[in-house]
Amino acid sequence: MRKRSHRSRIVAAVAVATALGVTGCDAVGGNSPAPSASSKPSPRPTPLWDRSPSSVAAVGDSITRGFDACDVLQDCPEASWATGASPEVDSLAVRLLGKAEATERSWNYAVTGARMADLPGQMTQAVRRKPQLVTVMAGANDACRSSAAAMTPVSAFRSDFEDALRTLREALPKAQVFVASVPNLKRLWSEGRNSPLGKQVWQLGICPSMLGDADALDSAATLRRDTVQKRVEDYNKVLKEVCAEDKRCRYDGGAVYDYRFGTAQLSRWDYFHPSVNGQARLAEIAYRTVTAQSR
Repeated sequence: MRKRSHRSRIVAAVAVATALGVTGCDAVGGNSPAPSASSKPSPRPTPLWDRSPSSVAAVGDSITRGFDACDVLQDCPEASWATGASPEVDSLAVRLLGKAEATERSWNYAVTGARMADLPGQMTQAVRRKPQLVTVMAGANDACRSSAAAMTPVSAFRSDFEDALRTLREALPKAQVFVASVPNLKRLWSEGRNSPLGKQVWQLGICPSMLGDADALDSAATLRRDTVQKRVEDYNKVLKEVCAEDKRCRYDGGAVYDYRFGTAQLSRWDYFHPSVNGQARLAEIAYRTVTAQSR
């Protein structure tokens, strides 16, 4: 009788220990059961960057206005890399929205001769349209002054750019921004200086800090051009840094600055502003940046 009772207590103890052991594993996460068939995976978070925005507004300077792309010393917005309708350019807006939608859902507020200080005002106009994407290309005119000494200080350039983005963010917190780098002005001088017609047009006042005395190669002229070039590089550093602080801003990584504009990509009138072909190349760079997978 005692033996049977002892055996029963052993069996009961084993059963209790087994039950406690299973419970203990569950408590620390080991050997936990698989989710039931009714469990649903957590939805993926919506990406911050929309690679297919449904509207585009452009701000900036003469490049975005298509200056000298179609006629001498005139704007040609239909050839704009950002919003133009020209099939030869296939602008960013057309690539993103399609030709019909681009006509209705893209707007160009760039102004020939504009500097970074003008960008907040342009942005104020742009936000009224509530665009999903704003393109920014500005800075060349801050370097293209009457002299190297007259160039916009880097600190002011930064402050004006930050002000422009603040204007956008206060009105449209979720709008996206594409920022193009300032072109390599010294390379444009190097390409265009072999054109007699181009140099004649330069004398009318196009970027005198870089293009003035185009044939001069003395130490003073070289220092002047190098000073302007360094300022452009500093501007691009500002664009990169300020854009990096905004989670819905994409800088082109210096792609416009690095692009080697040849004579085919430069205006046949001033050999400085982009031609229709050059505008198409700018559109390619912008589209590649806007539609790239998130890093």
